[in-house]
Amino acid sequence: MPMRRRGLIAALVAMPGLAAPAVTARPEAPWPSRPIRLVIPFPPGGTTDILARLIAPPLSNALGQNVVIENRSGGAGAVGVVETLRSPPDGHTIAITISTLITAALLTRQPYHPVQDVAPILHLANVANILVVNKALPVTSVGELIAYARAHPGRLSYGSPGIGTSVHLSGVMFEQAAGVEMVHVPYRGGGPALADLVGGQLQLMFGNASSTLPFVRAGDVRPLAVTAAHRQAYAPGLPTIAEAAIPGFEVAEWYAVIGPAGLSPEIAARLNREILAIIGTPEGRAKLLELGAEVVGGTPAEFGAFLRADLERTEAVIRRAGIKAE
Repeated sequence: MPMRRRGLIAALVAMPGLAAPAVTARPEAPWPSRPIRLVIPFPPGGTTDILARLIAPPLSNALGQNVVIENRSGGAGAVGVVETLRSPPDGHTIAITISTLITAALLTRQPYHPVQDVAPILHLANVANILVVNKALPVTSVGELIAYARAHPGRLSYGSPGIGTSVHLSGVMFEQAAGVEMVHVPYRGGGPALADLVGGQLQLMFGNASSTLPFVRAGDVRPLAVTAAHRQAYAPGLPTIAEAAIPGFEVAEWYAVIGPAGLSPEIAARLNREILAIIGTPEGRAKLLELGAEVVGGTPAEFGAFLRADLERTEAVIRRAGIKAE
């Protein structure tokens, strides 16, 4: 249900939110005392699920308890997030989530605040988007695309897996920064959008690297640039949009481990260290690279600061563009 336009941050603060414990929960002795639920707010097979299955076995060994993956999909990830944040903050329920943790709360009425009700554990990775165009479009660079879009206002269509996704926001931010007018076409997933891009029903897309790379490697679409702050190892020949035409441009879908507010700092720190050790190995980094993902890492406090900054930035983009949920 769309939020009323009266300042999205103010609306978030006014939400009832999830009831957080008045006192931070202390670790049980010993912790963990039973299997740990690793909630994935999406169906099996996606990038989040693949990350979970990479992490769960070695994390089980490190903690001496089974880490059980539970897929709780629905509501663009909100169902699994809510279930996690409503769990006791004892370290036995955590989740891997993505950027929609914030956009879902900004665009729809959710029973959680994306900062106040969340215990940050680890910023796992970022997955940049790749700006790709239909091969029939007469452009071969970002600069040429901008010039073409300015010469044909409202004539170019770009697809996304849905309103509020990083793919959609990449397009919105590109329009704002480049001063162009394009048409956004939301789909029920990235696959159908990419298929229509190849077929010519769309002219361009800021596709998630994990799903778009196969189309790039097969020669089905023409890649122009990546939305990351720097060039990516999986496509070192592709410039960033920032270096190609729009200085400072940066968008990525982030993946992170979270728990419910009130989680013991000691437990958060232990989970942070153990998971970072898993994804930081050469094998872990190689697996993430296959997914188009780049390890981020850092401490729980650093991820908490990132969450606050991302909430402010995303709210500003949504407010300026007047984006509303369907």
